[in-house]
Amino acid sequence: MAKNDAPAEKTSRLKQIRSAYQLTKKSEPLVGLVLAGIFLGIVGLAVLGGFFVGPLLVWVPLGVALGFLAATIVFGRKVEKAAYSQIEGQAGAAASALQTLRRGWNVTPAVAVTKNSDIVHRVVGRPGIVLVGEGQASRVKNLLTAEAKKHSRVAGGAPVTQIIAGQGEDEVDIRKLTKHVMKLPAVLQPSEITDLLQRLKALDAVRPQVPMPKGPVPTSLKGARQAMRGR
Repeated sequence: MAKNDAPAEKTSRLKQIRSAYQLTKKSEPLVGLVLAGIFLGIVGLAVLGGFFVGPLLVWVPLGVALGFLAATIVFGRKVEKAAYSQIEGQAGAAASALQTLRRGWNVTPAVAVTKNSDIVHRVVGRPGIVLVGEGQASRVKNLLTAEAKKHSRVAGGAPVTQIIAGQGEDEVDIRKLTKHVMKLPAVLQPSEITDLLQRLKALDAVRPQVPMPKGPVPTSLKGARQAMRGR
């Protein structure tokens, strides 16, 4: 079974990389030439090193490996930049960014949504409960405060942190959102997180279902990140 799954996984990964490349090319049409230039430049330097310093049989494979590594790193950064550029300003952009958090984080998009498309997302992890709002700043603050009160009642003493995603004063840029969340102080143990999630289920059960605002919800960021992580 595992042998049969391997080709499918490889095909899926190639599709992700192809999609990530196409996404990046929309904002940077010369990305292919840039990556090729980085790879060939490093290989060229390695060939010169082989001529002047040591045997080509050592320097050329080393140059190919380093060139591929450098091109991959640059490509990954360009993919992430293009993905963020695509989702910025869209409803649900913060949720798209938060869903790239790795194992150990529980992300619930749109635990609260208003008719004005102000949204609050919830992240649960070792820092406790993190509520992330996006929308018009003054309205989102009120929505975040109301949600923080509701969550505090069932938090069992776990911290409830409020964050507004945006580019204004005291707001966190969406490009830095996941890093900001991950840097919050870790205060809960895994068993405490499990208990907290169970209590939050009770809170979610009594609230009305709140759909995401109508319109395109960005999903490319997670796929692009997965492609670069080699999942």
